[in-house]
Amino acid sequence: VLGAMAAERALAMATCTAPVNIAVIKYWGKRDTDLILPINSSLSVTLHQDQLKTTTTAAASRDFTEDRLWLNGAEVDVGHPRVQACLREGEQPPHSPGGGASLILTPPHCPVPAVRRLARKRRGGSEDAATLSLLSYKVHIASENNFPTAAGLASSAAGYACLVSALARLYGVEDELSEVARRGSGSACRSMWGGFVQWQRGERPDGTDSLAHQVAPETHWPELRVLVLVVSGQKKPVASTAGMQTSVETSPLLKHRAEVVVPERLAQMIRHIRERDFEGFGQLAMRDSNQFHATCLDTFPPIFYLSDLSRHIIALAHRYNAHHRHTKVAYTFDAGPNAVIFTLADTVDEFVEVVRRSFPPATNGDQFVQGLPVGSAALPQELVAAVVTEPVRGAVQYILHTKPGPGPQLVDDPSQHLLGADGLPRYRA
Repeated sequence: VLGAMAAERALAMATCTAPVNIAVIKYWGKRDTDLILPINSSLSVTLHQDQLKTTTTAAASRDFTEDRLWLNGAEVDVGHPRVQACLREGEQPPHSPGGGASLILTPPHCPVPAVRRLARKRRGGSEDAATLSLLSYKVHIASENNFPTAAGLASSAAGYACLVSALARLYGVEDELSEVARRGSGSACRSMWGGFVQWQRGERPDGTDSLAHQVAPETHWPELRVLVLVVSGQKKPVASTAGMQTSVETSPLLKHRAEVVVPERLAQMIRHIRERDFEGFGQLAMRDSNQFHATCLDTFPPIFYLSDLSRHIIALAHRYNAHHRHTKVAYTFDAGPNAVIFTLADTVDEFVEVVRRSFPPATNGDQFVQGLPVGSAALPQELVAAVVTEPVRGAVQYILHTKPGPGPQLVDDPSQHLLGADGLPRYRA
């Protein structure tokens, strides 16, 4: 159908949205850097797209004379070698040191050729002329986020999941796509599903069994809430890809973690999720975050992703839980200083007020809490005395309140396309 539409209109277009995910059993380290195969399985929570999402429109037209790419309304250099390699069918993208032109198109293996291959495979290699034309057209891609990149969550996970989803829709591909997304960015395969998602390590050398699958849908645990405490938008001191490889090469703790610790923790975490056991879920999430950062410290030279403020937040969470005599909040930190706090709906108001007292907003009091609504809470004096110590003004930039959400979504409304009928962005920076 899409092929026929392209032949008639000389333009085919598809728009999708995709979510951010936060790992509670961390992925760190690849056993194959080309295929992006992890040394251990991982498990994540997909966050709701009402608060955090990437939107991508992909268009193909016989009238396009070159591949072009826009990120958040600004055109980026599509001539970058890895971007070009991604957009040329059938070629393996070369490795390139340093940064790239795109937040979503610069990892060493790009899913674009893979989606096109799936499109050909789906038709048994005997496409009609219209489909052949569609696959040979130049592509325009526009992508944007509905959240500030300073949140430290504008990872390639949402970007690649969104890109793969939009291209698959463009070419009429309905195959299992988490393997394709994984080839762009490992954690992107988890953003291909909503709710609670496991990325299986897999055993096959070709990576065909290293896939993501849903453990439970986003509706499974309706009381679960997520608070993102944004403390810094600065660039990481060590990029994740480089950090992983150094850890694999130098950290004995990472090897022990992958082989011994993670398999047991995965089974435990899946059980906690299925039983909606927040005490078990929260404690295990914190332990796994701590061990991930311990492997970074065990790396040589050591890698420091947590900041002093990150450690303040960790201590605050433990004081809060100790005061209540059970686990009411649980932190996890990815490769950066920003905290992700899991809690239940009935705890949100009180803990947000604890954070506000501990890290009073410097200038944005009315914008300090964003996302889902948060009510006011009166804190008992004994809680303040036990938990709020030496407030640090302005340390937390803002809090984003969200919850688990669904996987990639097709946008049916043409007015929501990021590209117009001419194949150019509707809005430019």
